[in-house]
Amino acid sequence: MKTSFRAVSLACAGLALGAAAGTAAAQANYPARPVRLIVAFVPGGSTDIIARLVGQKLAERVGQQIVVDNRGGAGGTIGTDMAARSTPDGYTLTLGTTSTHVIAPAIFPNVKYDPVKDFDPVTLVASTPYLLVLHPGVKAKTLKDFIALAKAQPGKMNYASAGTGTTTQIAMEMLKLAAGIDVVHVPYGGNGPAGVATMGGQVQALFGSMPAVLPHAKAGRLHPVVVGTARRSSALPGVPTVAESGFPDFEVSLWLGFFAPKGTPAPVLKRLYTELVAIVQSPEMKGPFQANGADPVTATPAELTKLMTVELAKYRKVIKAAGITLK
Repeated sequence: MKTSFRAVSLACAGLALGAAAGTAAAQANYPARPVRLIVAFVPGGSTDIIARLVGQKLAERVGQQIVVDNRGGAGGTIGTDMAARSTPDGYTLTLGTTSTHVIAPAIFPNVKYDPVKDFDPVTLVASTPYLLVLHPGVKAKTLKDFIALAKAQPGKMNYASAGTGTTTQIAMEMLKLAAGIDVVHVPYGGNGPAGVATMGGQVQALFGSMPAVLPHAKAGRLHPVVVGTARRSSALPGVPTVAESGFPDFEVSLWLGFFAPKGTPAPVLKRLYTELVAIVQSPEMKGPFQANGADPVTATPAELTKLMTVELAKYRKVIKAAGITLK
């Protein structure tokens, strides 16, 4: 029995149309199973806190579990690289930050992912100030006090960070550069461990992200000194900014946004964008965000891409000026 070329062509076309229809149906029903949300830092830090707040609400809206998968290490590059190399079907997402998508690519020589080329941005969800906190035993109440103390004993005081190449390091290095002080960097595996070390007195200072350090500052386990944003934080209105304290050009903050691996279907990205914006802009989220020192913010994918591009250039200049290198 002979099969004509036309018959084969029609059969192939039918299969292709069937596959396309199946793919379209799968996208229309997204998500049909749990979604993994990679957090490139250990539990207890700012990224983890915001990921769980937003992830819980996203799960409620889409009817599927959002599984937070903490993959900390190497300044957030391990988990972020894992996300970049995941199947682009919408079932693996990551909560990217200033650290993972701006600082790390600018400072780590062997980062395997490109924050723009390897990801589809979805939206921003939060922005948080950096808060300089001290161990309560440090005899400094103001930024002026801290600077004077550091200058009196150069190289004797230590500061913690969430890891080499993270924004917590960059924030303190920016302050060191502006104030002309010598404080030794001690990297940890996230904001959580860095906060524990500061509370325990292993280090004297931490320029940590607000959600991670705010509860300890309010409880008196850490002493809040200044915030790095241009305006005071509503979470700690009595704490001045670095700009108010003698350094008017100083400003550093952490943004957090959802990203999917490059090539994720447009209908999936649109669904995620719609749901996440609705969550972040809902009145019920304002309280939980502010309780953790975060401000709810959103951005279109194009706006998020522009933000990354601008900040990559900004922090490359800061890193070079501060002479920050990886050993």
